[in-house]
Amino acid sequence: MTVLVTGGAGYIGSHTVQELLKTGHKVAVYDNLSTGHGWAVPQDVPLIKADIADRLVLTEVLRNYEVEAVVHFAASSLVGESMTQPAKYYRNNVAGTLSLLETMQECGVKQMVFSSTAAVYGEPEAWPITEEMPLAPTNVYGRTKLVIEGMLKDFAAAYDLRYVSLRYFNAAGALAGGGIGEDHNPETHLIPLILQTAHGRRPQIDIYGTDYPTADGTCVRDYIHVTDLAAAHVLALKHLAGGGAPKVYNLGSETGFSVQEVIEKAKEITGIDFPVREAARRSGDPAVLVASAARIRQELDWKPVYSSLDRILRSAWVWETR
Repeated sequence: MTVLVTGGAGYIGSHTVQELLKTGHKVAVYDNLSTGHGWAVPQDVPLIKADIADRLVLTEVLRNYEVEAVVHFAASSLVGESMTQPAKYYRNNVAGTLSLLETMQECGVKQMVFSSTAAVYGEPEAWPITEEMPLAPTNVYGRTKLVIEGMLKDFAAAYDLRYVSLRYFNAAGALAGGGIGEDHNPETHLIPLILQTAHGRRPQIDIYGTDYPTADGTCVRDYIHVTDLAAAHVLALKHLAGGGAPKVYNLGSETGFSVQEVIEKAKEITGIDFPVREAARRSGDPAVLVASAARIRQELDWKPVYSSLDRILRSAWVWETR
């Protein structure tokens, strides 16, 4: 299958490109490189440097490469920024995806795997979180992803689009061997911030809140290795290629680790006792976010291989030190 990966020069996108190639798909990457990195795209994979809002270029790419399916990562994704610049997020995420969907429709491309987020659940009162739980995002980023999920459902009903929407929990880790990994600017994710501190690139790691109703008082999160996450996209494409109906799946390891546990494990793996500072809670941080991934396990036979905390941190440390 020929697959166009929008945002394929980004963290999760570039790892998914690797999985697609490994499983025999033809791939082209479409990325404006506003946050992605050209070096993360293999040299033999076409990289189209353009925005998904540019329908002329999109049309040319979809037709010239005879694209059969789109894996859609291209989006703005900083939660804090989304609250202060909502126009940017509705323009890039919602309007950009509408541009992509309309162009796909015109070009006869009927299959999409969409990069959604656990942020669509907001602050759930119970866990593990299942796909049937209420959707009540508490930030603009999550709201834009939920709007897009609604768009996909409506396009499926009206235009015979078939899609899989994947709601990620905390993607982490790096490709085996350290060839590509997490490299955001600014960096906001816990594990790379911890490892940058261990490496001496940051003065300390901050723990935002130590009085949550958890075992050690710090927030608990579900971490999934980025390679396992990428593999789920390949399975989603296989489902669609076989005529599968639209689906929504959570992607997580189903195991929660506290901020303190991640820090202690990182100290063990790196052998470095780096500085840690306690700080006040951040507004909107739920105490616990842990996924139920039972649906994708049962329906697509997805089996996480790399998502133990030890393997996540070791792969990310190799990337950080390289």
